Amino acid sequence: MGRSAAFFDLDRTVVAKSSALAFGRPFYRDGLITRSDVVKGAYAQLMFRFGGADEAAMARTRDYLATLCSGWPVEQVRQIVAETLQELINPYVYAEASELIEEHRRLGHDVVLVSASGDEIVRPIGELLGITDVIATRMTVADGRYTGEIEFYAAGEGKGEAVRELATARGYDLAGCYAYSDSISDLPLLAAVGHPTAVNPDRALRRAATERGWEVREFRHPIPLRHRLRSSRAMPVAAAVGVGVGLAVGIAWYGRRRRSRAVSRSGALASPS
Repeated sequence: MGRSAAFFDLDRTVVAKSSALAFGRPFYRDGLITRSDVVKGAYAQLMFRFGGADEAAMARTRDYLATLCSGWPVEQVRQIVAETLQELINPYVYAEASELIEEHRRLGHDVVLVSASGDEIVRPIGELLGITDVIATRMTVADGRYTGEIEFYAAGEGKGEAVRELATARGYDLAGCYAYSDSISDLPLLAAVGHPTAVNPDRALRRAATERGWEVREFRHPIPLRHRLRSSRAMPVAAAVGVGVGLAVGIAWYGRRRRSRAVSRSGALASPS
């Protein structure tokens, strides 16, 4: 059997929101987008969520994305993401997704984050989760700025193709690999592996998963990673404190017992025979 990997979609599978929209406010604040762009993006996400997306809709989204980002300084985008990642993404990571990622790691599986959002957004989120392997949309860059062209669009069939290419390069046995997503647009991603799971699926994906006998999971608990880390550390700390307290009580008890015995022996020696 070849190596195995687990492929995780990002939005509403690992994080409880759209990763691209999450940075809308700082992008607007720094002058990269207008208020109208924010509204259009939110509306497009809403329609995509409830109505799904066919190839034509995904192509329109791709073209709009390319036009919107044209001329943006790449370093400015990276800086905004780095400065706001903890505030805008960390609190919305599903606890269930984080635990599942760790479970795959314990099993020795590679973990890959797969998203239609730009690489400059997805890769830092991956680092937050301890994931270094990322499949994301790549924009063409010249002289440190986006040109308005897309080198690779990680959506629809593009995700499926990228997963198959990575499997070939690394020797993954796709029949033994796993994939998780919430959207019908990711059907090619889910169908590429032997263990697909629909997570928080839209109506179309839920129907497809039921028809194909795929597992369906609901993730409902977004909790900041730092809170989970503190909780995991609290157990050993509490245990250490408990042992310390128990040891201190034991030592005190033993000391009192010895003093009591010493007093008794002294009394016995002082008494007349």
